Amino acid sequence: QVQLAESGGASVQAGGSLDLSCAASRDRDTSEYHCMAWFRQVPGKEREGVAAVYVRIDDKYYADSVKGRFTISYDYAENTVHLRMDSLQSEDTAMYYCAARRACSSDSWKMKDWYAIWGQGTQVTVSS
Repeated sequence: QVQLAESGGASVQAGGSLDLSCAASRDRDTSEYHCMAWFRQVPGKEREGVAAVYVRIDDKYYADSVKGRFTISYDYAENTVHLRMDSLQSEDTAMYYCAARRACSSDSWKMKDWYAIWGQGTQVTVSS
């Protein structure tokens, strides 16, 4: 069973940057989950997709609200997915979650119910 552990959340000023990491601890059955994603959620709102990477073909997907500011990447050696967040805005304040599933596409990556594994989350707070 794959387990996910997020890190890197912090409080920053608007315009600043953060790097989030999600380490996947895998047993010998490592081939199942090739789509790694970041979601975020604020109290009282739905969890929303931020970015995803389909590792097998290195396809990357972004929410419109973060395009050009956030970059998702996957480190094969460390089984870690990173989210580089630049030009942070107060609207980016949320709990950020890492998630994994077998596959995804540009049409499906935001469907949170299709993700099989979730991390515990890491808090990002952006103050203006």
